[in-house]
Amino acid sequence: MFDLAVLALAALFAGFVDAIVGGGGLILIPALFGVFPSAVPATLFGTNKGAAVWGTAWATVQFAGRVKQAWSALVPAALAAMAGSFAGAWTVTLISPQGMRKALPFILVGVWIYTLARKDMGRHHAPRYSGRAEALAASAIGLAIGFYDGFFGPGAGSFFVFLFVRQLGYDFLHASAAAKLLNTATNLAALVLFAWTGHVWWHVAAVMAVANVAGSLVGSRLALKHGAAFVRRAFIVVVAALICKTAYDAFLRSV
Repeated sequence: MFDLAVLALAALFAGFVDAIVGGGGLILIPALFGVFPSAVPATLFGTNKGAAVWGTAWATVQFAGRVKQAWSALVPAALAAMAGSFAGAWTVTLISPQGMRKALPFILVGVWIYTLARKDMGRHHAPRYSGRAEALAASAIGLAIGFYDGFFGPGAGSFFVFLFVRQLGYDFLHASAAAKLLNTATNLAALVLFAWTGHVWWHVAAVMAVANVAGSLVGSRLALKHGAAFVRRAFIVVVAALICKTAYDAFLRSV
């Protein structure tokens, strides 16, 4: 019972962070490994997806009611993200993601420095594309980050946000809203694969899902209330935390 309470609290905070800017896995996956240190990793990843998909889906609904979205671009992008996630999950059964683990902290440092240096980036919503061009650009992002999420995963939501801001010209609020839809698609694709192979503890996922949705509700309302500038600051903080966590996992944990 105590273990479930710990996981529920972690899921609550993860849902809160994920709804604003992504990165909830930074909280929830270590919590699962801490509570169940001898469990099969695939089962913990599957259980995480079983909880996280509900939080991202709820945030998607919350944002959809308040933030105008280019659905003609985002729906194909979500389908591309789902396909990418399937492909990434299949690829990880063939090759190790160890090289990605070592490279990720440096990629995140680049994203963090770039965001800090470009102080006006993501403050104003000025899409660079429209129509088919926007759909193709968004789908390319969905496919690439979807593959990454299925293959490895940490910070996928934050990468979605960054690329929608950097490549498509969205502000941070619109980018976060778009990222929720795509992240829901990748979470769902991964969950289907994990469930198919029996790697989900549904009783644990159900408890975490309720808490995750509650955190998502609070986080999405904060983002909607305070706008793009607030989401940008949250993005900088979460990416900094991701840098520390992924660097520790890649270079210090095995020492």
